[in-house]
Amino acid sequence: MPQPDVSVIIGAYEAMPYLVECLASVEAQTIDQGRIEVITVDDGSTDGTGEYLEEFAARSAMPVTVIRQENSGGPSGPRNVGLGKATGRYVFFLDADDRLGPEALERMVAMADRNGTDVVLGRIEGVNRGAPKSMWGRTLDRTDVFSSNIRYTLSAQKLFRRELLTRHGMRFDESLWTGEDALFTMEAYLRADGVSVIADYTCYYLVGRDDGKHVTKSGGYELRFDSARALMHLIAEHVPAGEHRDLLMTRPLVVTLLPQFGPRFAKDSEKVRRRKHELAKPLMDAYWTPGIARRLKVEERLRLHLVAEQQPELLVPVAKFLKGKKQPAALLERGGRRLYLAYPHFRDAAAGIPDSVYLAEPREARAYPGYREGGAGSLLRRAARKARRMLRSAAATGGRAAAV
Repeated sequence: MPQPDVSVIIGAYEAMPYLVECLASVEAQTIDQGRIEVITVDDGSTDGTGEYLEEFAARSAMPVTVIRQENSGGPSGPRNVGLGKATGRYVFFLDADDRLGPEALERMVAMADRNGTDVVLGRIEGVNRGAPKSMWGRTLDRTDVFSSNIRYTLSAQKLFRRELLTRHGMRFDESLWTGEDALFTMEAYLRADGVSVIADYTCYYLVGRDDGKHVTKSGGYELRFDSARALMHLIAEHVPAGEHRDLLMTRPLVVTLLPQFGPRFAKDSEKVRRRKHELAKPLMDAYWTPGIARRLKVEERLRLHLVAEQQPELLVPVAKFLKGKKQPAALLERGGRRLYLAYPHFRDAAAGIPDSVYLAEPREARAYPGYREGGAGSLLRRAARKARRMLRSAAATGGRAAAV
């Protein structure tokens, strides 16, 4: 048999009836069925998932492998088993309750082949649930994790060149109870010879289950710190300290760690608050930098500043303020070129938090009436605009003189 172009790996646990539509979306692919192999892993289901997979394999024109095993507790085990059986040039991880757009595999394989890229992201659309949005502005034949917003979609539902995964021995970390796909995908981004983005066609439908069950493992707050720690260590291992590392570190800090110090922190017991600060301290000591702070909104920066300074007593009023969904007062200074957002403890001498923590960066400050973007960069931009106007005016005058 010729090597398939793509191995579709489906880990399934208690996936009925969503599995029916998932497999139908694979059968409906416009890519020739001889170019696909399907590897399914039933992770100890008791709802007929395994039986349906075997029935599908028996009647499908595609080569379908069915593996049945005892429950592993999460998606990493089944994905690793499927990856070990894959023979395709590319692999695609499809969750059993989601589905593909009809042209998804054909478009993604063609994109990878045309550009020689190792990872392809196809546009994702949510069905009864949210989906990432910021990376779908336009189709990109070739990009990387530093030049686009792909760092904000770290789920495993991507097309990966199998040779990349084999060369580096990449597998999903089965010791993590959450965030294992983020670790895998970020490593692929960092090791890839280029990443492609398909933004003009919905390749993947992320389905929200009516029963609230998903393959993803759940657990307490300490597991979130495990996930953040693993991702931050991976980034530090691959990216030297500096602007690029700061850019990537904002992802685990804001998406995974920061929510542990949000409104829920106001309801935590003193014991839990202390424990959260203990877990965060080595991460903040190692990776929190002024470069990261400048990339954040004021309320994000304030919370992480207090975490870094180990000041839970000051963080509680901030968490209560956020829980109340209050809006901070805005203070304009220096002719409107500086805007401070007066969250709790602003210019409170007893708290001793620097004004710089409350200073809004231009991208946040622009939303406030009266703000005038200032600084050397703005002055240079205004000077450049003035020079361009003068050149256009001179060119127009010269043209009129020549006509006379």
